[in-house]
Amino acid sequence: MSSTIPTKQELKSSKRQLATVIDLSKCMGCQTCTVACKNLWTQRPGTEHMRWANVATCPGKGYPREWESKGGGFDAEGRPQPGQLTTMVDCGDNFQFNHHEVLSAGNAQRKKLEPRSASGEAPTWGYNWDEDQGKGEWPNPYFFYMPRKCNHCSNAPCIDACSRNAIYKREDGIVVIDQDRCEGHRHCIEACPYSMVYFNPVSQKSEKCIDCFPRVEKGIAPACNRQCVGRTRAYGYLDDSESQVHKLVRVWKVALPLHPEFGTEPNVFYVPPMSPLAYDDDGRLTEAGRLPIEVLEGYFGPAVRQALATILEERDRRKRGEPSELMDLLISRRWHDRFAEFTGEPI
Repeated sequence: MSSTIPTKQELKSSKRQLATVIDLSKCMGCQTCTVACKNLWTQRPGTEHMRWANVATCPGKGYPREWESKGGGFDAEGRPQPGQLTTMVDCGDNFQFNHHEVLSAGNAQRKKLEPRSASGEAPTWGYNWDEDQGKGEWPNPYFFYMPRKCNHCSNAPCIDACSRNAIYKREDGIVVIDQDRCEGHRHCIEACPYSMVYFNPVSQKSEKCIDCFPRVEKGIAPACNRQCVGRTRAYGYLDDSESQVHKLVRVWKVALPLHPEFGTEPNVFYVPPMSPLAYDDDGRLTEAGRLPIEVLEGYFGPAVRQALATILEERDRRKRGEPSELMDLLISRRWHDRFAEFTGEPI
């Protein structure tokens, strides 16, 4: 960063933009991405409650809890919107268990393991306590999994909100927080409509996903993307015409941003989930889907209708024995194809 005071627009500019695409039809909620990220980045004091990468059930409260109702982002005219701080409980808390009392003090027959919140009380909320609940009535309930991480937005509200100019975009489009400049004012947490910035109560600073930039600089995809066992993810530069990211977002237009109405221009994109077929009152499968299109529009906007129509058209093309580049992209028989130039091996 320059020795002169940069403008917010300068802090939000980058030469290129790295992006992630996630196919929600293939995500099975295994949490491998969550564990991969946590093992690398959030084992330091004060980060126990943080899950920079996470997977929640939709529809549901999400993670952090009820993040969609906490405000932030921009309105239709581009004006910043007020937001709310997340709490330790919203972020999953830091449960402690009475291991010594049960296992080491001779109380195994009288005591049982019980969690306590960070404040020492019985917990009222935890990570994914509403997992797999979803909505809908039997025999047609519905839900899908939503993996999330920082969107490294092109119009990042956290950059605008930071009173210390501690947040900025790298030349590759990754948004990072300068820990030496951060003073923990937490305006960035309020500004992010995705609630993807967290507060470290030990260091008294804000922290967030760094898109594994030490790996990226060595040609290795971020851990959450690379470790996905379902091959749900693609990673690369949006301007790389040979990358799957470019083709799915810019060419086929089937990968969409989450809540585009927030005005942040996010750079994590989602291939919307295909709905399972519904049953009629006699228990027979119908041609109707269980997952209401209005639910998907609530997450991805009106463009989701055309995206799903394109996927169905290309799937039918493949069924007829005709070639389909889109189906080849979504299937990705070789995992290397998903990560463009970032196929290096972790040490």
